[in-house]
Amino acid sequence: MPNRSFKEYIANRFYSEFSDAITDYIGDDIDQAELHLFRVQAVGDWEISDIDVRYVSVSDLPGMMIQFDAVVDAEFYVRDANHSTDVDEETHQQFLLRCLGDLAHNLDDIQISTVSLGHTRSKAAAPLSDSLVPIIHSEDLERIAEDFLRKHYPEVLTKPMYLDPAELARRMGLSVRLQRLTEDFSVFGQLIFSDTKTALYNAETDCMVATDVKGGTILVDPQNFFMRNLGSVNNTIVHECVHWDKHRKAFELERLYNATATQIQCRTVGGIKDSTARSASDWMEWQANALAPKIQMPLAPFKQKAAEVIRKYRSELQTDELIDVLEPAIDELANFYAVSRLAAKIRMIDAGYDEAIGVFTYIDDHYVKPYRFKKNTIRKDQTFSVGVKDAVIESIFSFELAQKVKSGAYLFVDSHFCLNQPKYIQRDNNGEPELTKYARCHMDECCLVFDLDVKSSGSYGKQFFTECVLYRDAASNIIFTPHYATAGNGKEADILKAYNEDIMLVLSSLPMSFSGSLDALIKWAGMKEEELAEASALSEKTIQRLRHDEPNNVSLETVIQLCIGMKLPPQLSSRLVTASGNSFMPTERHLMYQFLLNACYTHSILQCNDILIGQGFPPLGRANKV
Repeated sequence: MPNRSFKEYIANRFYSEFSDAITDYIGDDIDQAELHLFRVQAVGDWEISDIDVRYVSVSDLPGMMIQFDAVVDAEFYVRDANHSTDVDEETHQQFLLRCLGDLAHNLDDIQISTVSLGHTRSKAAAPLSDSLVPIIHSEDLERIAEDFLRKHYPEVLTKPMYLDPAELARRMGLSVRLQRLTEDFSVFGQLIFSDTKTALYNAETDCMVATDVKGGTILVDPQNFFMRNLGSVNNTIVHECVHWDKHRKAFELERLYNATATQIQCRTVGGIKDSTARSASDWMEWQANALAPKIQMPLAPFKQKAAEVIRKYRSELQTDELIDVLEPAIDELANFYAVSRLAAKIRMIDAGYDEAIGVFTYIDDHYVKPYRFKKNTIRKDQTFSVGVKDAVIESIFSFELAQKVKSGAYLFVDSHFCLNQPKYIQRDNNGEPELTKYARCHMDECCLVFDLDVKSSGSYGKQFFTECVLYRDAASNIIFTPHYATAGNGKEADILKAYNEDIMLVLSSLPMSFSGSLDALIKWAGMKEEELAEASALSEKTIQRLRHDEPNNVSLETVIQLCIGMKLPPQLSSRLVTASGNSFMPTERHLMYQFLLNACYTHSILQCNDILIGQGFPPLGRANKV
């Protein structure tokens, strides 16, 4: 729906009415206008030669009624009353016109109730924008959702209960119709404001067909259920109900400009554009997206239900740790309210359970184990969790992060840059590094923070349900680009001191030759050749030859396999690469190799290969020549 201006509309349509109202206000007493005149000494004949609507302040009223204050600049042409002189003058004065009208009657019944001098507008109790979209601030969303429910579905405010979207629509005088909407499933919901023919997809003919639809109909594509879940269908219906309740006036303004307008389409992409570039449609989508889950899960009863479910799972699982019960609790709440898991998770955070930020997170197509952190440790546009590609880019191009990683202070484990200490990193049953339970319960103590720059694969740029950018799930279309946050990071100084002293001793003892360095490092690692062969995916014969006979040339991949097999810290692996005569080139594959040696050197060769394959690179250990 294009942007429309209410100010421009009334300025064009009611030019004569505004001019006549100001004329009537002045009547026979021109002094009422308090004109500022310099040439004319005594006012004789006068007329309003032009008017310009400068500002309009619109207030929402029940039904389709609106009240608006229009600040009008009137241009006066004034002649001197002394007929012996030929003196005239142009001057301006501003007037405030208070008006009342019914959009259901196309403002044909407009009333100008008062006219006064000046431009001081009263503050609107329920302000509308120039496009007649409600002006809603984030901090008012809960109150507005409650007002909506008091009006249409008050019982859900009294106790935890499921809100039936179809019943909500019925109470609002709307009907819900399941209908395939498009061939490519790009539209999940469509709200028809007035009787019309609209193009809908017909599976039998495999084309869009003009179909009669009555006004007040919510069309929902049934593929919404199959592509996502029942929660998405329910959210779509409530979303369209919000449009009907909040945005009919904006739609009627569109009809005043364009009599053929009949509907709002809501596409599969959620979110909003940057606030500096939002259109009226963007604001309407933001409001419907933000209000729908708050309507489905009103906050006070939701808190009551959440506390009940948490108590239940703490008892069943015999634990006091909140992150141990949040996953089953969120799933039960999602089932109870018939919403998506993501919506229930976000509502938990709204309810004050910040720990929910760290659950049901998916990065690089794999599940990140739950974690929590001290309240207010990070902002809503920050995160502890990053994907491999972003981790590689940031660890190479962020100088501060690069220094931390190259020092061996941090390892990339479970999608986090975590302090390299046994307190925070342990081995799982397969010998792979993982975060300890303590680390997952104290993320702010051991993991680095990243700022999030939010992008999207669709036309909208931020959010699906709320303004918060931390909430990612496996089905989200939102793309996040993390950037290392220098502020608040840097906990490793004391930990590194003893560690670096040990590494420097080893470095100072290494010979210059590759074979000599390899032999010394194998001894330092305390490994037998057969153990290293298995750990590096190389043959024993290859290791023996490289260890005892200085090679003429050895491939970079082979050196990396040896470093990973011995789990060499970055300083030591860098020394072995240099001794081999190899160097890293500025290619994507070599950047990945550097990342593995710097941030993943305690991983097994199998896990490193999984990382390489996940980023589209061939694994190590295949046909490497020495």
